[in-house]
Amino acid sequence: MPRKFSTSSFCVHVTMTHREETMSQHLLDNLPSPQKIGVREFRGNLTTYLRQVRQGRTILVTSHDQVVAELRPPAPSYRPRRQPGTLRGRIRMSEDFDQTPLEVLESMERDL
Repeated sequence: MPRKFSTSSFCVHVTMTHREETMSQHLLDNLPSPQKIGVREFRGNLTTYLRQVRQGRTILVTSHDQVVAELRPPAPSYRPRRQPGTLRGRIRMSEDFDQTPLEVLESMERDL
């Protein structure tokens, strides 16, 4: 189910696959509750809060007691591992792939 945080001027939509949502929920179960901070506080101490996010903390940025952004570390990549040999039999080299064309050889031998 997509999550949605919105205010009158700012809207963020996050859609996740079921696997990502399940893993995200598992990670959230093991972390402390998100820290809420105001926009001014966040702007004034940006590097401090980004360091906390890098360490795994989730931070909710608020404006007038409304959540306008959620900062958290990026999810790990779910790209499948490379399968060696999956293109076997599909790639063919031409018979003359290692022969240099005659006009190229002649151009290399000419004086400049």
